[in-house]
Amino acid sequence: MNDKMNSQKVTVIMYHYVRDLKHSRYPEIKGLDISLFYEQIGYLNKHYQFITMEMLIDALENDSALPDKSVLLTFDDAYSDHFKYVFPFLDKHKIQGSFFPPVKAIAEHRVLDVNKIHFILASESDKSIITSEIRNELNKYRRDHNLESFEFYYDKLAKANRFDTADVIFIKRLLQVELDEPLRKIITNNLFETIVGIDEGSFSRELYMDVEQIQCMNRHGMHIGSHGYDHYWLGSLDKQKQKVEIEKALEFLSSIGSDTNNWTMCYPYGNYNEITIELLKEYNCKLAFTSEVDIAYIRKNNRYTLPRLDTNDLPKDKNSATNDWYLKG
Repeated sequence: MNDKMNSQKVTVIMYHYVRDLKHSRYPEIKGLDISLFYEQIGYLNKHYQFITMEMLIDALENDSALPDKSVLLTFDDAYSDHFKYVFPFLDKHKIQGSFFPPVKAIAEHRVLDVNKIHFILASESDKSIITSEIRNELNKYRRDHNLESFEFYYDKLAKANRFDTADVIFIKRLLQVELDEPLRKIITNNLFETIVGIDEGSFSRELYMDVEQIQCMNRHGMHIGSHGYDHYWLGSLDKQKQKVEIEKALEFLSSIGSDTNNWTMCYPYGNYNEITIELLKEYNCKLAFTSEVDIAYIRKNNRYTLPRLDTNDLPKDKNSATNDWYLKG
């Protein structure tokens, strides 16, 4: 009974920035240095068994058994560093990675708002300078947009979490969620221009993979799934707008040769609602990942709400002892 239960648990790991931080123009970016990524894969290779997305889909569709201590690697946002550093390493060691590109960033050479915010933060070590700029922006638009005071928003949003300080959380939440979308975009663009100071098109081409690179990974057996088109908080959209997001993302997957009969979803920001799940069923999506932190229990969890661990939840030393997540998985 124990073996059977264990065979239906999967540790799904979520990666974002994986880069050569020591030689980066942005060493403060919240990412995983490539040397630590190699170490973490060494640790996983000792204690887990790598599986493919196809194996996970088969377990969900046909109740087929998965190996004990199964682990699946997922990579969000299609950064060029994934192609430069991660893909060659995985390909060499015959490990499948699952990559989730936000289409607009690739097709239109636009920088996602979330990435603009990350690089605004990484470009200025003194976060009080950024909050001061935000104070000025709020004052500039207060009357026309009926805004509250800077102090109101700061008191409401500045709550530190396990990864970020109160100032950083304030900046992220204000620019990602709190303000109306049109104003969020205006202020984020203003801050990006002032603090980062690089043309958006050029920055996008440097930051993300291009279509040919994604096609190359697909040909080499990597899984390419959907991360939406605009990288919106899906749960904030009405049904029609969510349909457009799904359909445009599926068009992209088809165009790069991905198997749209076995397509998967990774929710931008981990955000979704009942409408999202209803649409994924309608479009025959096989499974979807959230950003909830936990082991994925294949029989217990809904296939459209599979949790993941962050890379920071697991050791980054190949010789490290196992931690509590190993026992749970």
